[in-house]
Amino acid sequence: MSFLNPLALFAMAAVAVPLFLHFFNLRQPRTVEFSSLAFVKELQASAVQRVRIKEWLLLALRMLAIACLVMAFAQPTLTSSLGGMGASAPTTHAIVIDNSLSMSADGEGGAYFDQAVQKAQGVLGTVEENDEVLLWPTARSGTRRPEPVSNAGVARQSLAGLEPRAGARPLAQAVGRAAEAARRADAPQTVVYVASDLQASTLGDSVSTTVPEDVQVQLLPVQTRTQSNVGVSDITVTSRIAEVDQPVQLEATLTNHGPETLTDYVASVYLDGDRVAQATTTLEPGLETTVSFTVTPQTRGWLDGAVVTEDDDFPVDDRRHFALHVPEERRVLLVRGEGQDTRYLDLALSSEMISDRIAFRTTTIEEQELSSAELGRYDAVLLAGARSLSSGEVDALARFVDRGGGLLLFPSAQARPEDYNALFGALDAGSFRGFSGSRSAEQTVASFGRVDLQHPLFEGVFQERRQEEASVEQPDLYYTMNFRPSGQAGQTLIELSNGFPFLHEVRHGRGRLLLSAVAPTQAWSDLPVRGLFVPLLYRSVYYLSATTSVAGEQLVAGRPAELRVTGVPPEASVRLQGPDGIEVTPEQRTLFGATLVQVGGTLTAPGFYDVQAGSTRVRRVAVNVNPAESNLQAAAPEDASERLGTATGAPVRAVAAAETEDLEETLRTRRAGTELWNVFLLLALVFLAAEMLVASQWAPETASS
Repeated sequence: MSFLNPLALFAMAAVAVPLFLHFFNLRQPRTVEFSSLAFVKELQASAVQRVRIKEWLLLALRMLAIACLVMAFAQPTLTSSLGGMGASAPTTHAIVIDNSLSMSADGEGGAYFDQAVQKAQGVLGTVEENDEVLLWPTARSGTRRPEPVSNAGVARQSLAGLEPRAGARPLAQAVGRAAEAARRADAPQTVVYVASDLQASTLGDSVSTTVPEDVQVQLLPVQTRTQSNVGVSDITVTSRIAEVDQPVQLEATLTNHGPETLTDYVASVYLDGDRVAQATTTLEPGLETTVSFTVTPQTRGWLDGAVVTEDDDFPVDDRRHFALHVPEERRVLLVRGEGQDTRYLDLALSSEMISDRIAFRTTTIEEQELSSAELGRYDAVLLAGARSLSSGEVDALARFVDRGGGLLLFPSAQARPEDYNALFGALDAGSFRGFSGSRSAEQTVASFGRVDLQHPLFEGVFQERRQEEASVEQPDLYYTMNFRPSGQAGQTLIELSNGFPFLHEVRHGRGRLLLSAVAPTQAWSDLPVRGLFVPLLYRSVYYLSATTSVAGEQLVAGRPAELRVTGVPPEASVRLQGPDGIEVTPEQRTLFGATLVQVGGTLTAPGFYDVQAGSTRVRRVAVNVNPAESNLQAAAPEDASERLGTATGAPVRAVAAAETEDLEETLRTRRAGTELWNVFLLLALVFLAAEMLVASQWAPETASS
C-alpha cells in the first residue's frame, strides 16, 4: 500500500487524544463514608461491568473514526492485482519498445517491429484520464531523454515515427532507465511494459540496474521464428605494413546462426567499392569460422573496406566495414648523437631513394634537444648513436613506445651502459653487455646466422624467389654491440654467429623497439654501402611507424569508446564526420603528444567516420552493428522474465500468447492500483454514527432498592 499524501499520517497522533481523556477521567476521588448511603454498597458488580464495557466501546469507536479520517486524508492506494474497489489510481505507463535491428526480421505474425507497435497501441488503449505515458525506445537518435506526456495521442505520433535502427541499448538497461524516468512523474503508480522479440543474445548484454520496488514490469513478447543468418563478428588486418601493389592479409570471423550447415559459402572483400578478394568455406551451425583474404591496394590514403556475406533472412548484417590505411608519408624524428655521422641514414630516407614508395617526413635534431622534443607528434623515433640518456629522456621514450610509437636504436661506441640499460629495463628488453671487435679494423668478428624471413618486416622484400629459398646478403661486421635479450616480449629477427642479436624486436605496450647491433657508419661495418641497407632501413622504419595506423578502429554503433589521435595541432578541435552528413564534436582532452577523444553513444549509424582536426583528416574509423544482433534466437518468455528480473531486481511478468488476443482487456484486468480514501472516509462516518448511537442510548445505571 502506498499513500498520495503521506505527510497526513503525522496526524495519526490525534488517535491518542480520546485515550488520554479516558484515563484522565478515571482519577479516584477521596472516599467519605455516610451511613445513609450504605445501600450503595449493595450495587451488583454486573452493573459496574456494563458501564465499563460501554466506556471502552465509545473509546474504540472514537479512536477508529479519527484513524480512518487520517487515512482518508493520506489517500492510500492499494497495490495488488485486484480491481473493483474504488476508483483506479493515476498511473504512468512506461512503454519500452524494442527497436533494435533484430526487430526488422519477419515472424509468424508479421515483422517483429510491427507486432511490437501493435502491442504498444494496445497499452495506449488502456490509458485513462489523469494517466501519463512514457515512450522509451531502446535505440534513439540524439541525447534528449524521453519525458512522460499526459496525452496518449502525442505518444501515438511518436510511436508512428519509430523504426528499427542500430545502436540499441541493452533491454535491462532500457527498462531500468524508463522506470527511473517514469517514477519521477506525478502519478502514484508506475507500470513498465516491454514490447520485444526477447533476443537471447542481448538479454545478458547489460549491467545490473535497479528498478524501484513499487514498479511493475510486464513483458509483451512478439511472435518469432527460426531465422537463417550468417554474421561477420570481427575483421582483423594481420599485416603490419600496407603499401600500394603489395599484398595485405585480412582475417574475418564468420558465425552461422542458422540451424543448418552451409557448404561452399562465399564471402567477399571490397575496397573502395570494388571486389578485390573472395573466399569459400563451410559454416557449421552455431560455430565461428575464420576466413583469410589477401588484398592488394592500388591507391594510397584511407580506403573504405567491407567484408560482405551472401543474402539471408537478416540483411542488415551482411556487410561489415573496416578502414585500411595506405599512408602517403610517415613522420620520423631522427636524433643524432654527439659527433655521429648520419649521412647514410639521411640518404636512405630521402625521397630520391624511395620515390616509388611512401615518403618519410624526417625531422633531425641533436642529442641535446631530445629532452624538449614532443615525441607524440611522430610515428617513429630513430636514436642514431646517443651517448647518454637522462632519466627524463628514458621515461619519455618508454612512454612513447608504450602508447604505440616505434623506436629504432643504433648504438654509440661512447655509450654509457647504465643509461642504455635504464632504457632497456624500462622496456623489459634486456641488457647491454659491451662490444665485440674493433672499429675500422676491417676484421670481421661475426656474420649473419639465423634470419626470420617470416617476420612482417620482410614482407615483399624477396619477390624474385620463394620466401623459404631466399638468402640475405652478408655484410662484413667489424664492431658490434653485445645485447642479451630477456623476457617473453622480444624476438630476434637476425641473429649473429656469436649468439648475440644483430636486429632484435621488443614489443612493449602498443609500440615496438628495434635494436641494431651496429651503427650506420662504415667504421662499424660495410652494411651502409651494401644493397641490403636501404630496403632493410626502409622496412624497419615503415614497420615501426605502422604500429597503430595500418587499419582504423572498428567501433560498435551506440557503444561508448575512446580514440587516441595523434597529429592534432594544439589549437585544433577534433570532430567526426559520418554518413548522411552526420557531424559530431565529441569530448576531448590533450595527452602526451596526442588527443584523447571520448566517443559516447552518439555514433549510431553504421558506416565510416572521418576524424577531422580542423580541415585535415587524421583518421578514419568504421562503425558496425553489434555482432550480438546477428543471433536472432529468442529467449522463452519465462526465461526472459527471470533474466530481466535478476538484472533489474524487480519482479517481471510475461503476458502469455493466449492473453494477447484482447490485450487491452488483459492489461485492464492486470492493472494494479486502487485509491482507498473513499473507503476509509466511509468507515470513519460509520464509526462516528455508531459512536453517536451508543452515546445516545447510554442511560446512567441505577441500582434496585
